[in-house]
Amino acid sequence: MSGHSKWATTKHKKAALDSKRGKLFAKLIKNIEVAARTGGPDPDGNPTLYDAITKARKNSVPIDNIERARKRGGGLEAGGADWQTIMYEGYAPGGVAVLIECLTDNRNRAASEVRVALTRNGGSLADPGSVAYMFNRKGVVLVPKAGDLSEDDVLMAVLDAGAEEVNDLGESFEVVSEATNLVEVRSALQDAGIEYESAEQSFLPSMNIPLDEEGARKVFRLIDALEDSDDVQNVWANFDVSDEIMEKLEA
Repeated sequence: MSGHSKWATTKHKKAALDSKRGKLFAKLIKNIEVAARTGGPDPDGNPTLYDAITKARKNSVPIDNIERARKRGGGLEAGGADWQTIMYEGYAPGGVAVLIECLTDNRNRAASEVRVALTRNGGSLADPGSVAYMFNRKGVVLVPKAGDLSEDDVLMAVLDAGAEEVNDLGESFEVVSEATNLVEVRSALQDAGIEYESAEQSFLPSMNIPLDEEGARKVFRLIDALEDSDDVQNVWANFDVSDEIMEKLEA
């Protein structure tokens, strides 16, 4: 998973700096609105909303925007779209499996944009169920490396909370658990005084396809095209890219 996870963290860093910042803000705001609608507008009683707000704040989304989204979603303020979650399955070049989560108020537009992004970049849409079985829903918490924080420190903090593994991603640690244990793991880190970057449910592949430099370029191009759509909220794929190739691509 090293290349895949490293690619994800690098991409998030870049998103915070470049022209995609506006798109990132919009997606984070949408997350807050949906979380508030589903579980109520009080972050103390709604862990999903708490995590959505925390992630938005860490990505410098203005507090006013966060508050408005929370109130819209919770019915405390007028407005807010009728967001629907739709999962699409597909293939990227090289037979890489792709799961695409959309949060949209227009199913037809979302389906069309996903299909176009896939076919224009050497991929294809797959039948429901043909790709999803290759992924498991997990809780993933990213912990930035700070001071003399070690992998053992993180592991000791989360072991009794249901964490399954801690991975060293270079600039951060990735804590993986069952999706149902995500809140306990995040709370255990907070109790231990360990800062975390994000805590969210994710889909992790059960097996990965190793990619060479050319294959990685094609897959990254396709995922970028998908994430350019305002309707696409998350993209997961089962590829692995070595650190050496990642460095070449980043250069």
